[in-house]
Amino acid sequence: MQKRLPNLNVISDKPSSLNQVFFSSIITLEDDLGEETTYRIVGPDEIDHQPHYISMDSPVAKALFKKHLDDEVVVETPAGRISYVIIAIDYE
Repeated sequence: MQKRLPNLNVISDKPSSLNQVFFSSIITLEDDLGEETTYRIVGPDEIDHQPHYISMDSPVAKALFKKHLDDEVVVETPAGRISYVIIAIDYE
């Protein structure tokens, strides 16, 4: 981490499109069974065992980037494909 500190950029502005998934977004997904899950996309060094924080390098985050509200997202997992619909996007 020390090697990356000089290259870090603090993002304080919200993106121009609040209905699109970008870094630091908080996304609520609904699966085929109607169950909801909320994630926040963070850098790999920010996870720090926070519940529902996912690294921007994770398969879920990669599938979500640049998607819009109400988009369907398919994530490949070791257990198979999981389909979600993005039902909320927030930027605290």
